[in-house]
Amino acid sequence: QDPEDAVPVGQRRAWCWCMCFGLAFMLAGVFLGGAYLYKYFAFQQGGVYFCGIKYIEDGLSLPEAGAEAQSARYHTIEQNIQILEEEDVEFISVPVPEFADSDPADIVHDFHRRLTAYLDLSLDKCYVIPLNTSVVMPPKNFLELLINIKAGTYLPQSYLIHEQMIVTDRIENVDQLGFFIYRLCRGKETYKLQRKEAMKGIQKREAINCRKIRHFENKFAMETLICEQ
Repeated sequence: QDPEDAVPVGQRRAWCWCMCFGLAFMLAGVFLGGAYLYKYFAFQQGGVYFCGIKYIEDGLSLPEAGAEAQSARYHTIEQNIQILEEEDVEFISVPVPEFADSDPADIVHDFHRRLTAYLDLSLDKCYVIPLNTSVVMPPKNFLELLINIKAGTYLPQSYLIHEQMIVTDRIENVDQLGFFIYRLCRGKETYKLQRKEAMKGIQKREAINCRKIRHFENKFAMETLICEQ
């Protein structure tokens, strides 16, 4: 007698159902894992721009072109920028500056989540605040600006805008902040920020223990001051 014939029909059916469910779970895992890896590699392999702009420290008046004495007032910000148009996300990486007294940082502007996250690389801390759309260019417009800078059709000579943020509450669950900010801030101390009104020119600072990040995501330079009181 064939050994298979000795196995009750009910057991064979149960075994078949278990096998089918197992395959279904495996396929679901492959699909979800593939979706995660797609986002990961899209983030890693997308086009990255290395760009810079010149700005005036005091933000008062722009000097005339070709004036050597006045050109010394210009400072330069250089940074790596990656834009994912479909996801509506901008990534900015500010390296260690050569001369300015500011911190290196990684920045994420997530237009879908309406959030901005700063990772201060000197402190290894993350800070999250609602996205300021009046200052940060949308991804499509920012990409056009970068293409024009790269092509040499637009060489920005701009001014510096100051904004001050105050550190408030700690965020315990960064997984609720969306995929891209989660990738930036996971494993880091993460805090909420409260924005003070954006200020142009030199302003007095009342808060203590402040860290400075200089960057740009528009036609002007931005100095973000993150302060603990």
